[in-house]
Amino acid sequence: MPEGRRSIIISIFSTSSGNGKTITAINLAASLANEGYAVCLVDLDLQFGDVTNYLKLEPIHTIIDAQLAMERGDEDYDVMDYLTEFSHTDENGKRTEFFVMARPPMIFDAYGIAVPVVERIINSLQWFNFVIVDLNAAFSALNLAVLDTSTIINYLGVVDFLPSVKNFKLGYDTLLRFEYEESKIRLVENRADSQKLINGHDVERLVGEKFFHRLPNDFKAVTKSIHDGMPLMFSSPDSALSKSFLDLAAEYTNKPKAEPAVVSQTKGFISKIWNKFFG
Repeated sequence: MPEGRRSIIISIFSTSSGNGKTITAINLAASLANEGYAVCLVDLDLQFGDVTNYLKLEPIHTIIDAQLAMERGDEDYDVMDYLTEFSHTDENGKRTEFFVMARPPMIFDAYGIAVPVVERIINSLQWFNFVIVDLNAAFSALNLAVLDTSTIINYLGVVDFLPSVKNFKLGYDTLLRFEYEESKIRLVENRADSQKLINGHDVERLVGEKFFHRLPNDFKAVTKSIHDGMPLMFSSPDSALSKSFLDLAAEYTNKPKAEPAVVSQTKGFISKIWNKFFG
């Protein structure tokens, strides 16, 4: 492992389940790997993570095995032995690969994962240019430890109803109370162009911070991606959502962006009421 090389650690975090964290983590990892970067995707939704399911991977070893090897003090411990490779070769012969640290196979194994060991495991991934971490929706000790060590926190939300807006703002305010730098937290709105009653710009005004990136909605492409076990860039390369993930990756690589997808912001009934009372 080359010395003096440090990974960019990007955590994908949300305060609600079903916001698209895993899809975002997988497609960000694939987009970065497609540009030639060494990428590892760590599934830290330890009980119900779906990274290996979505990619149709069958890991031989998982994070629990890596922890056991560390605790035994195995002299020949190599984190690469506990990773599962995803690879895809396109019709032109270009090969894209990244590695996955899979969650434990059994739900009860999650209770045996120790926070200090996870920190050591992530630190042992420093050979990779990027480490993408898919977290669960909780302010747990494990999540806070990973957020502490993260270079960037992509705070993801679907702000389609008032309760989801409340939870999104509460989560963002909590991140700030933990004294994470605002520049470290990147707000990402998922399903930004879906039919909804609340305008994303109104949410920005309430939260007091603009969205760093907006992901369009494409349920059909996401369904196909999961069915095929492939990131969107391979299963639906022409999808606006696929191109938006490429743009999100470009934010971290200084690569030119693809043609931007148009994300419309509709004014609904709730939005009008919002403007009346909060405008």
